[in-house]
Amino acid sequence: MEDDTPEAREGIISDIRRIALASAATHGSTTARIVTAKLLGTRPDLRRRAAEVAHMVEEVVSEVNAMDPADLAAFRPEQKKAPPRGPLPELPGAEPGGVVTRFPPEPNGYPHIGHAKAAVINHEYARMYGGRLILRMDDTNPAAERLEFYAAIKVDLEWLGIRFDTIKNTSDDMDILHQKAAELIHRGRAYVCTCDRQRSSENRRAMVSCECSRLNPEQNHSRWTRMRTKYKSGEAVLRYRGDMKSPNTTMRDPVLFRIIDERHPLLGDKYRTWPSYDLAIAVEDSIDGVTHAFRSKEYEMRNELYHSIQESLDLRKPRIDVFSRLSLRDMPVSKRLIRPLLERGHIAGYDDPRLPTLSGLRRRGITPEAIRKFVLSLGFTKSDTVAPFESLESFNRTVVDPRSVRLHMVNDPARFSLRGMPDVVRLPALPGSEKTPRALDCSGDILVESGDAPALREGVARLLGLGCVRMASDGALERTEDQKTAPGIHWVPAARSLAVSLVVAKPPFRGEEFDEGSLTAVDCRVEPYYAELPDYAMIQFVRFGYARKESARQAIFAHK
Repeated sequence: MEDDTPEAREGIISDIRRIALASAATHGSTTARIVTAKLLGTRPDLRRRAAEVAHMVEEVVSEVNAMDPADLAAFRPEQKKAPPRGPLPELPGAEPGGVVTRFPPEPNGYPHIGHAKAAVINHEYARMYGGRLILRMDDTNPAAERLEFYAAIKVDLEWLGIRFDTIKNTSDDMDILHQKAAELIHRGRAYVCTCDRQRSSENRRAMVSCECSRLNPEQNHSRWTRMRTKYKSGEAVLRYRGDMKSPNTTMRDPVLFRIIDERHPLLGDKYRTWPSYDLAIAVEDSIDGVTHAFRSKEYEMRNELYHSIQESLDLRKPRIDVFSRLSLRDMPVSKRLIRPLLERGHIAGYDDPRLPTLSGLRRRGITPEAIRKFVLSLGFTKSDTVAPFESLESFNRTVVDPRSVRLHMVNDPARFSLRGMPDVVRLPALPGSEKTPRALDCSGDILVESGDAPALREGVARLLGLGCVRMASDGALERTEDQKTAPGIHWVPAARSLAVSLVVAKPPFRGEEFDEGSLTAVDCRVEPYYAELPDYAMIQFVRFGYARKESARQAIFAHK
């Protein structure tokens, strides 16, 4: 072989052996043709000398095929894992089994549709990559947090189908967060500021540092001790030494710790200095092992601060991805809007069916499956989404329709006597199913909608599930021959019908104003099978819409 040196020849044989071993380990044996093709594909410099290397290939293949299969197993090439597939785009830098996400709600209210989006995205990515999901209550503002909200968050997320691998509170790590504050002071990256709020705001707007920022670490440690023990609320804050000239206002010496003299729902009076969200999230994400931190678009400008704090503390930096906020048109998600409704008595609680809280949606009959499908249908985008409620309705309709019991219901009833019909008619409770039929008594008077009465007086009409009728001279309804074009009318037996109040919720706002008529109750008469249904069953009232049974005398209208 030309230009053949012992080193070159050994290199060729090494390449042949590597290819032959991998092929035989994968398939049980190999052939000279397969090995030669792969060799020349990876070593184009040998193509003009294919005949010369053929003899070496034959020898190596013969040796490899004679090996014990157990010995060959060690040479099986590592299979590349296919990228995970799911409804969301792949995560840059993500490794199967290595992804850790977190959902960090503050327990200062009930979770709503916007929280659902964040929770579903974090849960879906953890599932896509076989990773871990952390629920971390961001409870570092004792003035706003209550035990009621901790419980509500857990209950509603469990209902939504979100499963967490770890559940913790930021307040669990208060000692660590105080240690990190002291470390930032020691490194000259934080200082205690005693300027009043107005002066601080003016300085930040003017991009001017205050005199407090010129203190050395020893002086700031002394102030930090007084802040934790002697200063009153509002007299001092711990600030991050950022960049007062930065065009990003969040970098202009933001607050890291403040004094809050309120009892914490879990820790009582143990602490009076509490970390800001910016410090807590940066430290907690790093020490909790989070690999991908998802934040709503409103926090996008704070990402620079998030990583700057981690760099100042030599902490591992998770990757940040930003997604849009989600709200429903004319349905407030902001606590700033919901709390006044409660305080003024416009709504009785966070589960009011007019609200987009998860408890309000659940009470209305919106299913967790529909919420998940709705959220994932929007994709991972940075464009804020204000969706009409009808979009969520359409997903819910596909979920509830197959399992909603069909019932007749009338409001504003008109009464008619019935002749020539069987005493009892049995109709399927579920569409297309003959199981658990419901019985309707046809032996006496029936009730129909007043709006349908003219159709009965003017000609032939079809009583749904019963047959066609025509009005006799005495006003009674008599059976007649079927007519396919006859209008269909729903009805209920007069004698055994049940009085039910159907609560109908509309968006609580018209523009900026609260709509006093956004919650109404319709007095209905419902067929007796309603009483046999368990509370919270889904119902389709024929020709009216879907509803959720709330009690023996009340149902909540869901949607058409």
